[in-house]
Amino acid sequence: MDIQRHGLSVGIDRVGDDFFISMRVQGKLTHEDYARITPMLDAALNEVDHPKANVLLDATEFEGWELRAAWDDFKLGLKHGSDFNKIAIVGDKYWQQWAAKIGSWFISGEARYFDDFAEALSWLNR
Repeated sequence: MDIQRHGLSVGIDRVGDDFFISMRVQGKLTHEDYARITPMLDAALNEVDHPKANVLLDATEFEGWELRAAWDDFKLGLKHGSDFNKIAIVGDKYWQQWAAKIGSWFISGEARYFDDFAEALSWLNR
């Protein structure tokens, strides 16, 4: 039997009004994955009057989206785009570099691609 692992795991830390969100994406995301993660992210960001979160996204095991999930991701970005200060995407695929550039268009902050976790963390902490 072939087991296909997919989904998102999220860690949220808060220091005062500053958020740090760490996310790990695995496999090919589905609409059901977004149906589960969106309310959790909404609740965390709604707890603060003016959240500005830095995000570390581990996409090293990310394979992409189903079509409906890609739309869910786009809507999530539009809804919370002003809540993000910096998004560091750590991956190992060329298309992820383009996803980071395109993602920058839809957030008020900045998104960058890295192939090294240490560099990503250093950039987030500047």
